[in-house]
Amino acid sequence: MLNKVQLIGNLGRDPEVRKTPGGATVASLRLATSRSWLDRESGKAQEETEWHDVEIWGRPAEACGEHLKKGRQVYVEGRLKTDRYKHKETGEDRFRVKVVADTVTFLGAPAEGPKA
Repeated sequence: MLNKVQLIGNLGRDPEVRKTPGGATVASLRLATSRSWLDRESGKAQEETEWHDVEIWGRPAEACGEHLKKGRQVYVEGRLKTDRYKHKETGEDRFRVKVVADTVTFLGAPAEGPKA
């Protein structure tokens, strides 16, 4: 069986990095991927954006927190994982699919910071 995901997209926000109670580092990324096509009927260009929640662990998570900013393009490779949780108000079961990344490669130029 195979569970593998490869994405190239842009970060929708700065990475969120935290430590687990056991001391492990985890980073959460919000990644946008887009596809474009020409509508057959109207001839107009169309675009569709998908948003992906990405989780990365350990030293790579620390590197993401140190070097990535909103808008930066990245390549992500990993696997899909479904989290199950209870809705705070209704108590209903909810599900969220995320990418658990094995690899995050920084693409393009880093975003410019404030000028001194």
